[in-house]
Amino acid sequence: MATVQTVRGPVDVDALGQTLMHEHVFVLNEEYRLNYPDHWDEETRVRDAIDRLRALKAVGVDTIVDPTVLGLGRDIRRILRVNAEVDLNIIPATGLYTYNELPFVFSLTGPGTMLGGDEPMTPLFVRDLTEGIADTGVKAAFLKCAVEEQGVTPGVLRVLHAVADAHRQTGAPITVHTNAIHHRGLEVQEIFREQGVDLAKVVIGHSGDSTDLDYLQRLIDGGSYVGMDRFGLNILLPFEDRVRTVARLVERGLAERIVLAQDASCYIDWFPPGMPQQLQPQWKYTHIHDDVLPALREQGVTEEQIDTMLVTNPRTYFTPDAV
Repeated sequence: MATVQTVRGPVDVDALGQTLMHEHVFVLNEEYRLNYPDHWDEETRVRDAIDRLRALKAVGVDTIVDPTVLGLGRDIRRILRVNAEVDLNIIPATGLYTYNELPFVFSLTGPGTMLGGDEPMTPLFVRDLTEGIADTGVKAAFLKCAVEEQGVTPGVLRVLHAVADAHRQTGAPITVHTNAIHHRGLEVQEIFREQGVDLAKVVIGHSGDSTDLDYLQRLIDGGSYVGMDRFGLNILLPFEDRVRTVARLVERGLAERIVLAQDASCYIDWFPPGMPQQLQPQWKYTHIHDDVLPALREQGVTEEQIDTMLVTNPRTYFTPDAV
């Protein structure tokens, strides 16, 4: 029986239920938090996360896929505390999030560096997937990387290669943050194809920031899932455009290659406290169930197609090919 690793241990993929494929719990700069602790109240933030995730569970969501990795403040011990109080599957990731340069800890060793040698990131990612994160025993279930407006810089390319290598060694699927406006997803697919990645196990994240149906069709024709995963971030693309784009793709018979999410979080330190709620009030965990699904139904998307995007596709993504 196929299982997927979650914060609470392995879960049968058939039991994942409704799954949001790109949601964070916390997005933090841990160095900043440690050095300026007056800006952070651990107990308040943990309790708030528990409340928000319980509300998500109450609308029918069973699983969230959390792509928080190095560069985004992953602290799996904090997530363990939260998950102990919430009956929700949280699927953790490994990888590295950068738009340009690598952290200094990786900058002098590895291919093309002053000291050379093998890529030091790859064994770290593999260990997270096969042995566990830190000393928690919690295993990551997928890989995460990013290609933004800056494109495939030398640092980003090293991350892509390390992620591809870890994928080949473990079979773990991949989610990539991409800039849809600049069509970075196509570059990602080409690099991964050259690296021997199974593109059917790749989500091209943030594809939903684009209404370019030809671009989205090309990503799907390339074999990957498109992440329509920023619902609520209307400042980047209005709600109506996001819904319409998903509905048009479904009309083309492409529901089997679409996954849904909001890229929301309980707390993100990129903004002053309270500002996300003021600027983007729909950018929250329950927006899809409160607003998006009713709007998709109005545009002719059926319950079966919704189930495909929320249940079947995540299950397939996390099912090992050998099973």
